[in-house]
Amino acid sequence: MKHVNQDTFEQETKSGLIAVDFFATWCGPCRMMSDILHDVEESNPQLNIIKVDVDENPNLARKFGIMSIPTIVVMKDGEMVGKRVGLMQADEFVEFVKSYE
Repeated sequence: MKHVNQDTFEQETKSGLIAVDFFATWCGPCRMMSDILHDVEESNPQLNIIKVDVDENPNLARKFGIMSIPTIVVMKDGEMVGKRVGLMQADEFVEFVKSYE
């Protein structure tokens, strides 16, 4: 999974369907979600997943209204089309993201 920041976010999300994991390194559920996303990425290489550390990128967190983490934001061709807060199981995550294809 690629880690992006506010300087590279727009470029990374401008085309296609992208799942963005807003997280923090100190967050236990975020670490669990990261493990799940790693497994999802291996079994679903067609899914594009990027990560944004909210502590290092507070402007992005504010822009997307991130109030709790982990939060998954789905971007499609540069626009936010979906948002879900909290830990998800792998199948829930895949279903959530694919619902925006």
